[in-house]
Amino acid sequence: MRALVFTGPERAEVREVPEPVAAPGDIVVEVERVGVCGTDVELFTGGMSYLHSGRSSYPLRPGHEWSGTVTAAGPGVDPSWIGRRVTGDTMIACGHCRRCLAGRHHVCAGMLEVGIADGRPGALAERLAFPAAYLRALPGSVDATLGALVEPGGNSLRGVEAAALTAGERLLVLGSGTIGLLAAMFGRARGIEVHVAGRRPEDLDLARALGFEHSWTVETLPGLAWDAVIDASNSPALPGLAVDLVEPGRRVVYIGLSGTPSLLDTRDVVLKDVTAIGILGASAGLAGTIAAYADRSVDPSPLVAATVGLDEVADVFAGHRPAGAGPGPKIHVDPRRNHG
Repeated sequence: MRALVFTGPERAEVREVPEPVAAPGDIVVEVERVGVCGTDVELFTGGMSYLHSGRSSYPLRPGHEWSGTVTAAGPGVDPSWIGRRVTGDTMIACGHCRRCLAGRHHVCAGMLEVGIADGRPGALAERLAFPAAYLRALPGSVDATLGALVEPGGNSLRGVEAAALTAGERLLVLGSGTIGLLAAMFGRARGIEVHVAGRRPEDLDLARALGFEHSWTVETLPGLAWDAVIDASNSPALPGLAVDLVEPGRRVVYIGLSGTPSLLDTRDVVLKDVTAIGILGASAGLAGTIAAYADRSVDPSPLVAATVGLDEVADVFAGHRPAGAGPGPKIHVDPRRNHG
């Protein structure tokens, strides 16, 4: 079958690779849609920290935001999975350590991250072998596009839940990319007053088109009381700003990662009695995200600017936006395109 392979920093090619096998506990999925994520770009450029720590190495097969249909089930797997549209958790854990048993499998020391860390090839391929224990079934109202947006949505939903706001309270989301806009959508669905901050005025056009009238640059932020702040940016300057802006005694949620270390003065955290929370992974937010997509209380489909085939993905990773792409920040891949 065909799969995208990162062969080294800034080198990607479509290769013929062995067909996946439904080993004991695994299923095989026909991949229908895959999202290109910032983590994938870091793996492509060579900037991802895992490449330096040894958790990831080239050649590497990326892709962790995906949806597809189960075509085969291995020994020990319920055969009723066959024919169902699914997505899956990125974090594949040992299942028996202290963290896993306490419900924190996403920080298991032996965790394998599909399409990110060594050990589990990613979904930028025609088919994918995947552990059935980590599957999530998608209802009929959640199509392939929405299914491939479940993983980023799960991260954003966890961020909103961590902010611990009630309807009518005010949330500031720093960052107008996929994660920031998804967090804004989940916040709005809960009756929260959502404000979005971006780097430049033009970065906020989509936020406004999605109905977020309270959209600002950092420089034009109004002097309001922010009941919680979610930092979904990649700026090293914003983690500290988030603590400066949030109301005393409330919460700052960190979900974005900057390319360089950020500065955060813990004296400000202490003196304002602020709770700071980090969010890693979508695991605990997958079910809630699927439910919100299914009942249309959150519709993330406008975030997808274009859908391309495997043969076009290398250009996307190199920074080229597909011709005719819409305003959304997310590019999707249909691995079934361009075959032959």
